[in-house]
Amino acid sequence: MGDAGTLVWLFVVLVLLIFVVIVLVRSVRIVPQARAGVVERLGKYQRTLNPGLTVLIPFVDRLLPLLDLREQVVSFPPQPVITEDNLVVSIDTVVYFQVTDPRAATYEIANYIQAVEQLTTTTLRNVVGGLNLEEALTSRDQINGQLRGVLDEATGRWGIRVSRVELKAIDPPLSIQDSMEKQMRAERDRRAAILTAEGTKQSAILTAEGERQSSILKAEGDAKAAILRADGESQAIQKVFGAIHKGNPTQKLLAYQYLQTLPKIASGSSNKLWIIPSEVGEALKGIGNVLGNTTADTDDAADVATDP
Repeated sequence: MGDAGTLVWLFVVLVLLIFVVIVLVRSVRIVPQARAGVVERLGKYQRTLNPGLTVLIPFVDRLLPLLDLREQVVSFPPQPVITEDNLVVSIDTVVYFQVTDPRAATYEIANYIQAVEQLTTTTLRNVVGGLNLEEALTSRDQINGQLRGVLDEATGRWGIRVSRVELKAIDPPLSIQDSMEKQMRAERDRRAAILTAEGTKQSAILTAEGERQSSILKAEGDAKAAILRADGESQAIQKVFGAIHKGNPTQKLLAYQYLQTLPKIASGSSNKLWIIPSEVGEALKGIGNVLGNTTADTDDAADVATDP
């Protein structure tokens, strides 16, 4: 009997120990950083736990699932939205929100993520429904601002703050996409043609400018060369004229030099007409008289020699 009583006593002690351990485990809770817990006492809200160590009353207090206080990102599936010009576009949205009041997020809404999704879809259809396709594609910032304003106002009483709403993609119908692609291709071709024409124009302008500068430089070079040749010929004539005057030539010598030059003048195949100055005729007459007087004197001397 003593052994049986000892075993029963040990069993009771073991049960008590297990009960104490369970009570301690249920009484001591640790809340991590950026988390919050809501405590209910006998089914009624009692307090909100902050990060750290806390002690609960066993079997009286109940800790609800912890809430994440960090900013959360939720991407919703694409939603079909009808624009003002009766075109169905598929819009993919992303919502950035944060729980600011754990008590309101727990008791004011059953599932705040699902509520944000449904509210986003409804607001998106209202906003985009008042825009045509072109405005919807080019007014993303405006749509984001309107969505954020409506969502932040509606979710404020749920203890949630919507910080940003982004439209990831706006996909128009395939037929509209083909038309837009053709339009963009035509626009790119038009811009390419304009750039090509502009380049050709600039090239022609630069080429003409280069040719003009080349012609100007060539003309200036020819003018300088002609001036230098004229200066050289002038100096040569002046030197020859000075040499002639310095030698004091007679008319007979000039006529003789002209006769020496006539064969050179006549050697050209294009020379058909000769122009002889009057001074040359008079010089030739003087040469003839000289030659005649010389011949007469020679004949007279011969006659005197032969006379007995």
